Amino acid sequence: MFEIVFLGTSASAPSVQRGLSSAVVLYREHRFMIDCGEGTQRQLLKSGLGFRRINKILITHSHLDHILGLGGLISTFGRWEMIPEVEIFAGKAALNRIQALMEVVFGPGKMPLKVTYRQVKPGIVMEDEHFTLFAVPVIHRGPDCYGYVFQEKSKRPFLNEKAEEIGVPFGPERKQLVSGKPITLENGRTVYPEEVLGPPVPGTKLVFIGDAGSTANLVEVSREADALVIESTYLEEERELAEAFGHLTAAQAAELAAEANVRQLILTHISRRYRASEVEAEARAIFPNTVVANDFDHFTVKRR
Repeated sequence: MFEIVFLGTSASAPSVQRGLSSAVVLYREHRFMIDCGEGTQRQLLKSGLGFRRINKILITHSHLDHILGLGGLISTFGRWEMIPEVEIFAGKAALNRIQALMEVVFGPGKMPLKVTYRQVKPGIVMEDEHFTLFAVPVIHRGPDCYGYVFQEKSKRPFLNEKAEEIGVPFGPERKQLVSGKPITLENGRTVYPEEVLGPPVPGTKLVFIGDAGSTANLVEVSREADALVIESTYLEEERELAEAFGHLTAAQAAELAAEANVRQLILTHISRRYRASEVEAEARAIFPNTVVANDFDHFTVKRR
């Protein structure tokens, strides 16, 4: 299960109702910030999340409305000494711009805390025993644009009835079998994990795409996702503008969700030129389980 809290859902510039792009994905002990537009640190405080454990920041691309809040956020982290180290994950072009931004804010070689820059390439960004975080290339204006896939690892359910039939006692023996190791019973019989574990059950999948100008390479990436978060900057009536500026319409996002058979579509990066209800209506006509995210909306993403 993943949770998402949206901090900013506006496209390009803030509006009265919407801040600039940022969200936080929560999973177990992890808190991943995705993008950090201007004003994000105030949004963090208003959301109730606060700064605690925000030490991994995933950047989708180098445009200022997605990175300009980093200077203020890092400054606050350093001043209040709340977080000793921050890791910033981004493509090469975005990292270059972020490092230049930090030099403007703090001066060359001067940082208020340890910041580690990690260059993202397609593939695994990080992994532990519970989940894998992948970076996927996205077509937008400029190089090195990425989306992120959060994928829980498959689990094999423990078959209690089968274990009781074989005579596996309650306790550490069952834990050992779940971990994939055989055990030996008091009667000398060896019990192997496959005897008491069911078929693998896929874990929850969350796909988070920032700005995108095409969905052609995102269908398989998004396939069977429990939630797909993606931009919806324009409506179909302005499809030509969307193409000119490397963005999507609500209909295009919905078509992707339908083709990839996702469970829920969550739209963000909403232009001030539209009402949320208009964006939602266009997408729902194609993919009914669509919602437009608002600032501070909190979603729980579970396996279908």
